[in-house]
Amino acid sequence: MSEQAIRAVWLYPELMNVYADRGNVIALRARCAEHDVECEVEHLELAGELPDDADLVLIGGGQDREQRRVAPDVQRHAARLREWHEGGVAFLAVCGGFQLFGDGYRTARGEELPGVGLFDVTTVAPPPGAERCVGDVLAETDLDGIGEVVGFENHAGRTYLGPGVRPFARVHHGWGNNGVDGTEGAVAGSALGTYLHGSLLPRNPRVTDWLIAAALRHRYGPEASTADAPPEGAYAARARAAAATAARERGRTPAD
Repeated sequence: MSEQAIRAVWLYPELMNVYADRGNVIALRARCAEHDVECEVEHLELAGELPDDADLVLIGGGQDREQRRVAPDVQRHAARLREWHEGGVAFLAVCGGFQLFGDGYRTARGEELPGVGLFDVTTVAPPPGAERCVGDVLAETDLDGIGEVVGFENHAGRTYLGPGVRPFARVHHGWGNNGVDGTEGAVAGSALGTYLHGSLLPRNPRVTDWLIAAALRHRYGPEASTADAPPEGAYAARARAAAATAARERGRTPAD
């Protein structure tokens, strides 16, 4: 039996789960097993209640329709989620989830969806006819032990970082947050927001390791850590290499 364990909470898996975001939860469980860390995953659906505690919270992306449905329920839990964040709980918020965990999102209809406020970022839908931000991404992060990151993005909204906000990565190929400033996602403490969908953790085991380490620190204290990181599997290495090649060959560069 594993000596260490973490509890993850997956928010709205039936609604906020486009472009393989379920893959992040599958990869988390698999990587935890490689670290000999037990991983319990609880689901929160609309009108449900958060558990008493968590070490890691995950939310995926959704279309504007799903975000409208989810936004009021997210606000119902906003104070607890902010309290968890301040207490060191790790977060992975992807695409629409990233937008809802920022300061707010203005939809194409002009609706203002309030955010949780974990990230000091604002998101606005572009004017009609604007190009979507779609394709393979190759970026570089300065988070410890990670380096190059690959993934897939598909979003219309443009996200802008507040003053002093740390981006998750700098884009070499792809759109990133807004296609102009070269930033991708945001980091606030142990919370990671990104536009890279459910291929993120399967293709980037070191990002998964970063989240697991943060969750373990929350559960067991600042000295907690995983054992030496197991090598990434051959499938993950090939998938990342293929995605990096695709991004270099077909991806745009910021401000193209």
